[in-house]
Amino acid sequence: MHVSTVTQPAATTGGARLWPVPEERRTVSVLFVDIVGSTALVDRLDPEDVRALQQEYFGAVAAVLRRWNGVVEKYVGDAVMALFGGVESDGFDAYRAVRAGLEIQQVLDGRPLAGGTVVRLRVGVATGEAVVDLAAARDAGHGAVSGAVVTLAARLQEHAPRGTVIVCAATRRATADLVAYRDLPPASMAGKPAPVPVWRADGVAPARPTGGETPFIGRRRELAALRDQVVRAVRDGAARWVSVVGPDGVGRSRLLAELARTVRQVDGVPVRWCGAQCPPYPDVPTAPLAALLRDHAGIRVADDPATVRHRLLAACVPAVPAGRLSATVTALGTLLGADVDVGAAERWREVLLALAGRTPLVVAVDDVDRAAPEVGRFLHELFAAATARAVPLVVVVTHRPEWGDLLPLGPADRRHRLTVPPLGTVDTGRLLRHLLGETAPVTRLLPLVAGLPGRARAYAAQAGDDGHAAGEPPVPEAVRRSVSARLDRLDGVGRAAVMAGAVLGAGFTAERLGRLLDLDPEPMRPALRVAAERGLLVWRSARNGYEVADRALARVAYERLPRAVRTEFRRRLATARHDESPRPVRLVGATVPPAVPEPVAAAVAPGTTGRARTRPAATPAAAPPLAASA
Repeated sequence: MHVSTVTQPAATTGGARLWPVPEERRTVSVLFVDIVGSTALVDRLDPEDVRALQQEYFGAVAAVLRRWNGVVEKYVGDAVMALFGGVESDGFDAYRAVRAGLEIQQVLDGRPLAGGTVVRLRVGVATGEAVVDLAAARDAGHGAVSGAVVTLAARLQEHAPRGTVIVCAATRRATADLVAYRDLPPASMAGKPAPVPVWRADGVAPARPTGGETPFIGRRRELAALRDQVVRAVRDGAARWVSVVGPDGVGRSRLLAELARTVRQVDGVPVRWCGAQCPPYPDVPTAPLAALLRDHAGIRVADDPATVRHRLLAACVPAVPAGRLSATVTALGTLLGADVDVGAAERWREVLLALAGRTPLVVAVDDVDRAAPEVGRFLHELFAAATARAVPLVVVVTHRPEWGDLLPLGPADRRHRLTVPPLGTVDTGRLLRHLLGETAPVTRLLPLVAGLPGRARAYAAQAGDDGHAAGEPPVPEAVRRSVSARLDRLDGVGRAAVMAGAVLGAGFTAERLGRLLDLDPEPMRPALRVAAERGLLVWRSARNGYEVADRALARVAYERLPRAVRTEFRRRLATARHDESPRPVRLVGATVPPAVPEPVAAAVAPGTTGRARTRPAATPAAAPPLAASA
């Protein structure tokens, strides 16, 4: 296999992903945990007891970090530094870091370890940009990450009260909808000119309804297609399954919320709804099933046991024979109690089927790709049973296109997939004007938003912060997290193609990428096709080649390249103007050549100046709104 000579290759083991640039600039979350008073503790213990204590402490911390996909970057005395999002981001790196910190405190703080020694812990979590050595981060090597975020995490840990997890502003913003926080006074930290805002993480925040935050614009066709499926199920008295598919930010949740709001009856027949939103990394696999039950019965998390039982009884009376009512309510109570009980899930399925036999029922699960396999099996078995019993029950799920959705068994004409495309330019402009005001200059935002309502909301919120500053605005944090996660879902060659394509600009081909990366272009052809299928690249024509799908994506991809690699790419582009076979130059262990003037418009950073970046990215052609799938 030919190896790129842009840099030395990153070490690859097992299923590690090949990426010809072993360092990236990434937004990561760093966790520091330390024992309070460790110096005094070590002074009074025998060295063998210290060793036993450290082994148990380090082992317990490492086990928690593994559960939350964190990587131990180093041990510093009794402190542990862990990295989240260093190699691959899922968009929830900060959330996983905070949850890991909370679990570490729960498992270790105030509890006796080896020899009966009780330890108290402090945890700090910071989020920010860093340069990451991908091979070292994957293999838990020292020096894997460099940047101010590391120092900030260490300072937060030093400032944290014992038994707590405190976070910086960026971590709080990234997890505001998922974690409950308590305000703390700003902290004075060494090396910081002003006190730093900090917050204490108290636990997982209660689930909040999603989907109604953005105005409903430009989705009448998709809404009509979904309504038609519910209407057909009611009129035919038969089950149906609909998968609503689209990238993050396209408005899947908003479309589902509008469907639930507008379809409450068909031909005068009431339609019952129960829905759930799947959180990332639920505490138990059946959490979405419990959320469906709470929604159906009107149960709140804060309700006392007596109120919960009363509401469960009221919800089950129409569907459960009197002789089985008490046992059913007890079983469903275990489901609400976060127990993984197969029997309780089966009883809940029987209740839903009985309800659908009396009144048409829609079971809606948002972000099902976040759920455990148990939830998918439950829904498939629910649909199969409803099909066999010929009851009007509609299962509606939403997920990203990358998720391997296997439509359940059943009649092909009753299993459907709705692909939600980005909004067109006119509707995107209407949405931005609604969010920013009728007089707002929205033209500069159109290519950045790329028809995604979630992005429009993020840019609009940022515009309120920067006072509608002139020029292209920075990529909002929420958009950067989403884009980075999409990039990291590609394999190494695909990610390289998008990141290098952001340097080349419009109209690149596998041959041009091969020359830029000094790699054989053949392996890049399937990678380019996959990236296009997933919406990260757009195929223009045989003559014009590929282009990164939108400017925000191109900018994030470009900014993840280290400065030395950008410089080398520019040098190769300049050389290619005179020689189509630029000489390989290794950056590792060599002097980086000085930056040269940008040779072509395509080589400038996305979003600055240059002819290749002035026209907005075209919106991919929309597929038919609803296609039946066998």
